[in-house]
Amino acid sequence: MNTNLRKRLSVATLPLALLLSAFAFVQPANAQTNKLIVESGDNAQTRQDAAMDKEQWNDTRNLRQKVNKRTEKEWDKADTAFDARDNCQKSANINAYWEPNTLRCLDRKTGRDVAP
Repeated sequence: MNTNLRKRLSVATLPLALLLSAFAFVQPANAQTNKLIVESGDNAQTRQDAAMDKEQWNDTRNLRQKVNKRTEKEWDKADTAFDARDNCQKSANINAYWEPNTLRCLDRKTGRDVAP
């Protein structure tokens, strides 16, 4: 009976002994944070991101150029109308008057354009 008891105890204590020995070899998980890794930043993902950014910049550049051209065109139109109004008001022609709705210098009698 003594051998049976030993066998039972050894079989029962074997998993317990393995579990305790596993804890003996486990070390606390500490990460070393004193190392600095610097990458060049040149990898496939950054190159793809840069290519996509450049493509988007080029697409929006065309739109920005259109907006800038329209703004410049409107500015030129207003500038030309301002000069034309001044010339119309300074004109020696007494029948010439400035029409603000059409931005033209007109003759009072005929309603036609007048070259001031």
